[in-house]
Amino acid sequence: MELRKYWPIVLTVLTIWPAVAADLIDRPCAVRQVKSGQVCVCTAEYCDTITRKPPESGTFVSYVSSEEGLRFHKTVGSVTKYTKGSIYKNVLELDVGTQYQTVNGFGGAVTDAASINWKNLTDHRLMDHLIESYCGDSGIQYNMLRVPIGGTDFSTHGYAYNELPENDVTLSNFTLAYEDYEYKIPMIKACMKAASAPIHIVSATWSPPIWMKTNDAYSGHSKLRKEYRQTYADYHYKFLEHYAAEGIPVWGMSISNEPLHSSVNYIPAKINNMGWTLDDMSEYIMKNLGPTLRGNHSNFKHVKIIAGDDLRFTITLFWNTFVAVYPETLEYLDGAAVHYYMSAYVPAAILSQAMEGYPGKFVLATEICAGALPSDAVKVDIGSWSRAQLYVNDIMQNLGNDVIGWLDWNMCLNTEGKPSYIDSSVDSPILVNAEDGEFYKQPMFYAIGHFSKFVPRGSRRIKVNVDCGTKIQNIAFLTPHNTVVVVIHNEGPNETVRLRLGDEEAQLLINANSITTVEMLNNGQQVKLFFSVFLYYIFYFLVLM
Repeated sequence: MELRKYWPIVLTVLTIWPAVAADLIDRPCAVRQVKSGQVCVCTAEYCDTITRKPPESGTFVSYVSSEEGLRFHKTVGSVTKYTKGSIYKNVLELDVGTQYQTVNGFGGAVTDAASINWKNLTDHRLMDHLIESYCGDSGIQYNMLRVPIGGTDFSTHGYAYNELPENDVTLSNFTLAYEDYEYKIPMIKACMKAASAPIHIVSATWSPPIWMKTNDAYSGHSKLRKEYRQTYADYHYKFLEHYAAEGIPVWGMSISNEPLHSSVNYIPAKINNMGWTLDDMSEYIMKNLGPTLRGNHSNFKHVKIIAGDDLRFTITLFWNTFVAVYPETLEYLDGAAVHYYMSAYVPAAILSQAMEGYPGKFVLATEICAGALPSDAVKVDIGSWSRAQLYVNDIMQNLGNDVIGWLDWNMCLNTEGKPSYIDSSVDSPILVNAEDGEFYKQPMFYAIGHFSKFVPRGSRRIKVNVDCGTKIQNIAFLTPHNTVVVVIHNEGPNETVRLRLGDEEAQLLINANSITTVEMLNNGQQVKLFFSVFLYYIFYFLVLM
């Protein structure tokens, strides 16, 4: 017998086996009761995992996390035919014909603090568990990362690149920092290696070298000295060059992180920052940054230029007002970015309204963390379910208003919410306890995963018609897998909900105080993986013969 006659079958089995095997070896949460709830404990020997199970014809797959302790609890159920004229309560009708924005992705920030805590785990098995938890197929599959250009408030000291010699307009001494080579770049590369989809990097500068600034300091109220505008554009270009040389392409770059902090005298400006007036920003974009990145000799024409990168309400300033007064900047600007803080006082609708009349432009949510507001008496609230709810609400608000992606702040911190050289302390979805050789996945981690794992890049948000009055929060997407994913957030008691897709229905009991992700086929149209791969290899085999 000729062995090659059988290789298509062997290849088929090898192709489908990883998906089958992964579904068999999902590891449950190693629960630990803590002051405010529950965390899942990861050690070098054990860490919980979750794999996506593709729904088959006539079925749906649901994943539930709840205040009572469920974490991605996976269940397969059956869909039934919908009888026209039937009247039920709590129906979510999924309208795949009405589509909105295309989702780019989800992720978090590789800050100095996050990457230092990751490295502090020391045991490579534990370090791998943390990376896999965020970026791998058995984790929540991040496909975006935010990377500071230089230092932030979550660094061990204030710093930038090319700090010396001062007044060096040619940036003759531009090099990346120790923190890049020792911490940030290794963590980014580990995520890139673990991920099955390309990682989109978003970058921003908190503060340039202090000799470029009017106050000669990393924090405080300041602006860029006019004589260094082109130098500042070159500073960003050199950052792109250096990261590209390390094998890390950058997808998008903000003009500045939270410029309002340093622009208004009555706002405290403790963090690393630099302010901008709209006049100065327009000149910088048109004469410096835009031509530098988009010019004939640039290797980075593809990099998105992003305005704002500040609190939600500032989108009306750093986008709507800005492009109305300086419409020529639209030649270079690709979109705007917003942060979570103080969003409770601002309607989320301003996010979708901001881009009306600007086709092809986008809004990206680039930062959120719990425990950061002055009103947050508890900075790190280990095991808090309410903070998971905060995250779900923010994701739903943003994506429900045409935002294309959502990024968390520090990917991990220690149990005190640090390090920070200005003594800041905030919460994080993963907390590292390096001394005991373990890390903790908080409810926030699973809240993010209910979106990031099941709504891949290229998914389109679709319309959901709510019949007979359920108040449960919901949002739905048509994925590139030709499936429909629905995320349901219930802050009340148990409730039965029907998901109606075409002439099919899925009935679910939605747990009290829970997050549920449901995936079902788009009108049952699916070519099963086994047969599609099998037929492909049979065809290939016959052609070769």
